[in-house]
Amino acid sequence: MKLQGKVAIITGAGRNIGEDTAKLFSKEGASIAVVDLDKARGEKVVADIVAAGGKAKAFVCDVGKEDDIIKCVKDVVAAFGRLDILVNNAAISDNKTMFDITTEEWNRVLAITLTSPFLFSKHAALAMIAAGNGGKIVNVSSTSGYFGRDRATAYTAAKGGVVNLTKSLAIQLAPHKIRVNAVVPNKIGSPVGKDEFDPTRPVLNLVGRPGVPEDLARAALFLVSDDSEFIVGTALFVDGGCTTLMPGNA
Repeated sequence: MKLQGKVAIITGAGRNIGEDTAKLFSKEGASIAVVDLDKARGEKVVADIVAAGGKAKAFVCDVGKEDDIIKCVKDVVAAFGRLDILVNNAAISDNKTMFDITTEEWNRVLAITLTSPFLFSKHAALAMIAAGNGGKIVNVSSTSGYFGRDRATAYTAAKGGVVNLTKSLAIQLAPHKIRVNAVVPNKIGSPVGKDEFDPTRPVLNLVGRPGVPEDLARAALFLVSDDSEFIVGTALFVDGGCTTLMPGNA
């Protein structure tokens, strides 16, 4: 098992990418803090993990509020005795143009999708540093953070910010033996903020199929395991080769 004895916080773990990541990490021996704003979803994932023989506990947290984040990190350490891994997966999208989105909507998207990874990383890192065992942080960005779109204005800005946030955190936390990396999915599982996965949704990539949550979960596992011990501050594209097909390359 690659994560035996480790404790992992996974935000937005009540569905889609977060759920599959939680379950995969559990199979590899980690105890899982299933963090989600929806209590029922979180508890369902915990029940599935426990039924499969793993260890997990649900934590309700509004990742847009720093006080919630601080409490969550403290509660996780109190419940499991340590903290080794953080996956910043929670995000929301606006799906609006610059003329349609309100300032309130802009601020909420950035709070959940960009500020949350910063604050969760900050407080999780403080716990890791206090314990002296090092750690791993994985931020979930998006191909939308690399290319402009005709909508989702706040989301693209936030996901682009996640990329450079990852690099700065990697530099600042390396002396504390905390490795920080990012994963960059494209249309994996259900759309951001939605429950239903439509396998017929058009995708353009080199693999020829839509991405599924486990594709991203396996990449995250690689980045938090010792298999990637010489990889720091990178953004791993998990997009089926979508960005290789960007306009101009055809």
